[in-house]
Amino acid sequence: QIQLVESGGGLVQAGGSLRLSCAASGRALNNYAVAMGWFRQAPGKEREVIAAISSPNSGSTVYYSDAVKGRFTISRDSSNKVLDLQMNSLKPEDTAIYYCAADYTSGGTWSSMRRGLSDFFGQGTQVTVST
Repeated sequence: QIQLVESGGGLVQAGGSLRLSCAASGRALNNYAVAMGWFRQAPGKEREVIAAISSPNSGSTVYYSDAVKGRFTISRDSSNKVLDLQMNSLKPEDTAIYYCAADYTSGGTWSSMRRGLSDFFGQGTQVTVST
């Protein structure tokens, strides 16, 4: 089991920035290679992956969806228990509930996340971008 708690959401004007953070805990973090990522779900839409980072032993490679590439940056700290998402140049269409995710069944890679799947999700944090 992995527990995930997001923080940092809020209201921001278009063009502004926000930084989301996710605190991860659980025995699986020590026993398995874990990929982590960020998903979001806008009103009336399906949940989608926007960024992911593989485990350190998988090279800490990153993935970004086309919607956020060049504007968002994913990072994890050396303990592998804190995951951040720096969001710049925010647009109204970025308004959504943002979820932290963790996956270990893919051996530390983000191959499952890229298909929209993950083993664990946090409870989500609301991000609202106003015009």
